[in-house]
Amino acid sequence: MVSSCARFSQPFCGVLALGSLAATEALGAKIAGGLERGDLVLLEGDLGAGKTTLARAILKGLGVSEAVPSPTFTLVQHYETGRLAVRHYDLYRIENPREIDELGVEEALDEGAALIEWPERAGSRLPDGTLHVVLEMTNETARTAILSGVSRWKNLLAGPYV
Repeated sequence: MVSSCARFSQPFCGVLALGSLAATEALGAKIAGGLERGDLVLLEGDLGAGKTTLARAILKGLGVSEAVPSPTFTLVQHYETGRLAVRHYDLYRIENPREIDELGVEEALDEGAALIEWPERAGSRLPDGTLHVVLEMTNETARTAILSGVSRWKNLLAGPYV
């Protein structure tokens, strides 16, 4: 992966150091605070990079108090929060991008928001994301997050970018 904004053509892009689990949880809370109906959050990164951890933090920030399992085997988990319905997808097991058409992503965006892990497996079958987060491991506990998206995320995710 590329640790810069060079690969993105979005109006907003920033690179954020996440030195701890608490920093990842704080980022999740910020994302949760800005989520609106129709928002698509794409979570990309290698195995163990923290995609599910960030998704859990976003859902916790929206008020989900129940356990948040990884949707690796179910492909999708649905959550009703006080503000917004959210579907959490994991596309790791998708072998053909055409399978995406059956998962109801567009319906999820009509009803609320969607978090999608492994979006690269969908090819061009996903609508444009409003926020793309690429997580890279820098060591066992630290990550780098490359954030890109529509302009409104710049103010919502203001932080000490590196």
